[in-house]
Amino acid sequence: MKVIDCTTYYSEDLMIDIRFNILDKYVDKFIIVESKYSHSGKLKKLNFNINNFQKFKDKIEYLVIEDEPEGISENKDNLSEIKRKNSLLRIEQSYDAIMNSLQDFNENDLICLSDNDEIPNFESEFFKNCKNDILIFEQLFFYYKFNLFYDLIPWYGTKACKKKKLLSMTWLRNLKNKKYPAWRLDTYFSKLKQTNLQIVKNGGWHFTNVKTAEDIFIKYSNFGHHDEFDNSGVTVKDIENCIENRIVNYNHKADKSEKDKYNANYKLKIIDDKFLPDYLIINKEKYKDWFDNNK
Repeated sequence: MKVIDCTTYYSEDLMIDIRFNILDKYVDKFIIVESKYSHSGKLKKLNFNINNFQKFKDKIEYLVIEDEPEGISENKDNLSEIKRKNSLLRIEQSYDAIMNSLQDFNENDLICLSDNDEIPNFESEFFKNCKNDILIFEQLFFYYKFNLFYDLIPWYGTKACKKKKLLSMTWLRNLKNKKYPAWRLDTYFSKLKQTNLQIVKNGGWHFTNVKTAEDIFIKYSNFGHHDEFDNSGVTVKDIENCIENRIVNYNHKADKSEKDKYNANYKLKIIDDKFLPDYLIINKEKYKDWFDNNK
């Protein structure tokens, strides 16, 4: 069984380099997708340079999305619901662009889809012993620094599927994060509710916003939920204060209907290095600026 690691890219060289180094010994092919448009629809320059990753060059396939997807709506009135719809179309376009690159792989090869800051743990015993065709990796959740732990919720990040079961990459990303019993009638009517699914405990790491405050602001202004951020009033200075005080201001447990999700004040915890990937522990000096050492 080959393992194909698929992810989207914006400008995150730090995280993509760490991803390559952690996953290299497990992965047979890295597929990287970058669009000339941000999720908010702004034209952007292409940032991925394969020559920066010579060690992994033979494993990398780099895909470029040149145009906007079909179905983008005009938004003269700057409506949030139109912003969100258009963002979702761009995200789905990035995911499904991967499908053509999977044609030559075998039916039992494992197709993995992650954001580039979601890193699966292929050493997990739950992964090694898994017989299911569809996997969802339950991951530890970190903010700003590699050792600042957000413990309110687990993160269901990387999703994986045997090629023979893969409907589309958008379908894979949108799968419900639970295994449903076979007697549930709704599983017969929803392709997103699966019975042949394994939640992979100890499934890796989600390192979100390991960036400067300025770069986090740019990310929030351009990512899929940019409409929420645009209405929040959050500034670069606010983000700097959050990083300095180890605070998460985004409410990850908020109801979808809540308009203001940037109203939290959750204190992050410093976690022991033993919970981190070996690569980060071994290379801690290299990445010292991205560890919080003020215990």
